[in-house]
Amino acid sequence: MTASDADLRDAKITITPSGQLMLSGAGALHDRSQHSHQSLVWFSDDGFKWSAATEIGDPNFWLWRTTWHAGRAYSIGYECGPGKSLRLYQSDDGKQFETVVETLLGEGYPNETAMVFSDNTAYCLLRRDGSPANGLLGVAQPPFSDWQWHDVGVKIGGPQMIQLADGRFLAAVRLYDKSVRTSLCWIDVETGKLSECLALPSGGDTSYAGMVEHAGEVWVSYYSSHEGKTSIYLARVQIADRAEGNGG
Repeated sequence: MTASDADLRDAKITITPSGQLMLSGAGALHDRSQHSHQSLVWFSDDGFKWSAATEIGDPNFWLWRTTWHAGRAYSIGYECGPGKSLRLYQSDDGKQFETVVETLLGEGYPNETAMVFSDNTAYCLLRRDGSPANGLLGVAQPPFSDWQWHDVGVKIGGPQMIQLADGRFLAAVRLYDKSVRTSLCWIDVETGKLSECLALPSGGDTSYAGMVEHAGEVWVSYYSSHEGKTSIYLARVQIADRAEGNGG
């Protein structure tokens, strides 16, 4: 995908209920006289031929990631303009998004998110900058309009989170204490506690992992600059059984 009027950023792929590939991202506009960012989606049946871009959400709200649940797409957008708020959207087709919660959170500077739905409960791992800066874990029940937030205890960046086949929640985040690194961390969804379990080879400018569990391993893609230039890496991680590892 290319655009003559914007810098396209942070592409993420998900699969729609009908089996299409859905690519979401945002355009940082060259002409900022009206607004600075516009979230976009593209669709494909085969990964080679893609539809034209469709604008989604409100101008200046970066819909960071799309998560499908019960036939519906959910996305949390963060404000890129003067305001610093978070907004929850939903869509039946991935093209027309409506607002579920106008201001999901307005404390600090909330921005990047990862969502997981489990037993009809929604979980959101959230990055915050500014003050306060610690990450948060949000929990909500249908219709997902009332959220409870737990402090994860540390500052995080580029959050991604999945639920493993055994029920545990695993996150990939950038950690800032000691040396900056991309790490895998257990998430206790009852308390919001984050526990680092594996620091990936990384450093400097690093983060924005993608994760999938496959055949007893977690495959993790991420970028890092620890070898002198920024490169993309793929790690295959064996996860200890619940009895051996952290219970999450």
